[in-house]
Amino acid sequence: MITAADVDYEGSIEIPTDLMEAAGLWEGEKVLVASITSGNRLETYVQPGAPGTGRIIINGGAAHRIKKGERVAIMAFGLSQAPVLAKKIVLDETNHVIRAGR
Repeated sequence: MITAADVDYEGSIEIPTDLMEAAGLWEGEKVLVASITSGNRLETYVQPGAPGTGRIIINGGAAHRIKKGERVAIMAFGLSQAPVLAKKIVLDETNHVIRAGR
């Protein structure tokens, strides 16, 4: 869930580093953010946030399309010659992991 939105920041989505590690995301990685609440979608990049806070902050112009309180799916894609299994984590309303797996 988006915990804050800052239209005055230059852009990105800030995700706590513990959640980045759980999901296998990298700093600066391009992600697709899809709002389950509004249906809006956008591409941005990941910026690391303080671990353990549960704060997922959408910044810049993206904050006009996806607002605080919206439930989102954050997806990263990559190309590989070898098969890669998808990694999925599910968070509760306070952005704590309730299920992780492939």
